[in-house]
Amino acid sequence: MNKKQKGFSLIELLIVVAIILIIAAIAIPNLIRSRMAANEASAVGSIRTVNTAAVTYASTYSNGFPTDLLELGGVAGGAANCDHAQLLDSVLAGVTGVNQKSGYSFKIDPGTANAAAAGGCTNPGAGDGYMATAIPITIGTSGQRAFCSDASGVIRYDPTGAVTEAAPECDATKMSPLQ
Repeated sequence: MNKKQKGFSLIELLIVVAIILIIAAIAIPNLIRSRMAANEASAVGSIRTVNTAAVTYASTYSNGFPTDLLELGGVAGGAANCDHAQLLDSVLAGVTGVNQKSGYSFKIDPGTANAAAAGGCTNPGAGDGYMATAIPITIGTSGQRAFCSDASGVIRYDPTGAVTEAAPECDATKMSPLQ
């Protein structure tokens, strides 16, 4: 190589690229784990928010507990009533028809007994409680654990994330309480 030439040789560039690839191979799995941990923390916070909103709904409107998340939310700027209480943000309440936030899908299932419909309410609420669930959209990528809570306010989790929206169970014998 001529002493007057400036720049890097092909070998030097290949070594730098190899070092960058090694660093990326080490960093990317940590980034994915960090994102899953952040999504799980967001899901737990959202379940806590749903619990607070459900209790507020039941005490404010005397219509029992809500039967779906849309009753707890509503379109921003609209009047709060027992059909759209404005207690949840529009993303979590599923105003657009999708109840997904931070890699999790959210749902609330009413209890089995209906309460007497309060004045002005379209649907009667659930007289014996509810169950709120947060299920990872893609297990192992968006989150690892599924979360649920009921009218007791205790948040439980399934470490496998295998709870399905069709058959969620927030049973103390099947799911561990969050510490």
